[in-house]
Amino acid sequence: MNTNPREGSSDGLGVQAERAILVGVRVRGSRMDHLDPLGELRALAETAGAVPVGELMQNREAPTGRTYLGKGKVEELAAMVAELDARIVIFDNELAPSQIQELEKEVKVKVIDRSELILDIFANRATTREAQLQVEIAQLEYTAPRLRAMWSHLGQVTGGAPVGVGTRGPGEQQLEIDRRIVSRRLVALRRELDEVLVRKRREVAERRAEHFTVGIVGYTNAGKSTLFNALTRGGAYAADKLFATLMTRVERWSVGGANAVLLSDTVGFIRDLPHHLVASFRATLEDAVHAHALLIVLDASDRLAPAQLATVHAVLDEIGANTQPRFLLLNKIDRIAALPADERASLRTVEEWREREPDAIAISARDGTGFDELRARVLALLTGGVRRRTLTIPLASARLIDAIEKRCTVEERTYGDDSVALVVEIGDRQIEALLPLGEAFLVDGEDPRPKKAAWSGHGGKRRAPHLVDLDDHDPSDGDARRV
Repeated sequence: MNTNPREGSSDGLGVQAERAILVGVRVRGSRMDHLDPLGELRALAETAGAVPVGELMQNREAPTGRTYLGKGKVEELAAMVAELDARIVIFDNELAPSQIQELEKEVKVKVIDRSELILDIFANRATTREAQLQVEIAQLEYTAPRLRAMWSHLGQVTGGAPVGVGTRGPGEQQLEIDRRIVSRRLVALRRELDEVLVRKRREVAERRAEHFTVGIVGYTNAGKSTLFNALTRGGAYAADKLFATLMTRVERWSVGGANAVLLSDTVGFIRDLPHHLVASFRATLEDAVHAHALLIVLDASDRLAPAQLATVHAVLDEIGANTQPRFLLLNKIDRIAALPADERASLRTVEEWREREPDAIAISARDGTGFDELRARVLALLTGGVRRRTLTIPLASARLIDAIEKRCTVEERTYGDDSVALVVEIGDRQIEALLPLGEAFLVDGEDPRPKKAAWSGHGGKRRAPHLVDLDDHDPSDGDARRV
């Protein structure tokens, strides 16, 4: 048993600090850190506004059915609660509703598990209607069966201040509603979220059609928002805390010359992220799912970085973001030299990372180390082999001309009666990115669109032009729908 009497502020979350005891059961196959098994749970609890005052660990082959902990440890936990005047017990494991109920009978205080704690943090950080919908759906689906009286006291906080960790958003209050009302509420919320998803997918499709898009993803607190602010004009909230970012921000990032991409900052991932939360936050993750490329930001100064990278890959596979090129960014390398020798010894070196991930880029989002290499890599992917070409475009295609002017270096312009010939430095992928705009054009006298009649470029009429209906365009498809 380890007690920690340290107390502090509620981290600005606006909740009254609750004295908490953290509990973990390490079973076979557990992914807990062997040196500090409750370290991540401690950070989550503090992020939610709790004040950890004690910790309890148990190693078991398998959890017990009734209370998860063994009988002796339950008695020890009850004694800790009384001795330390704790008001909440937080488990690092996922508990069944019946286990929560039995534990609360024994320890006489509120008991929540890791997933409910994460949902609580998301509920507090959700500021947009989209995020609030997603959190409420996830909470109703996940926490409703785990409420104190097993569905008998399910309600909503409709006003006033929250009353503690695990009760924000849909939660407990004196009014009782039954399963039918919950079901109706979920149907209404999902219908509203579906409308948000349709709109979000349309926005993402439009961005993808007109721009090369790059998504920043990674474990929570890996430095994603700091990197986003350093590469763009900023605006993302960055802080040394878990889940500092819950909403997606998109900004223009210049990668060299006249070339730019749209960069998006997304919510961080974490070990054992509740499945319902991943599903509900699909709208927020649309930018990552349909980005042309992904930047995976990893905290290289964290000895748990290999496990965190495995978590990121697993979540990306779960949401379907597993087809585009990925760049692994070994962030915070500036911090490694300042670490004590024993901590440095526990880390993979940049050379060891590159043995496993040959294309990894060592960066520091704070001082800009590695940014030149990162820009060069993204630029090479964006252009796909730049060379001098002549693009012949109808003068009526103002949207296409504007897109070329913004994305490429134009060296010469020659105007005809109804067309303009632009001599540009342009790559294959840049040409491919122009096709979904739906305008006919020639590249060195040839139609870049396969198996379609070309526009002659000499006063002739365009035949079989490619038009894009963005409402019906599935951005996951390689080509836009042609009508």
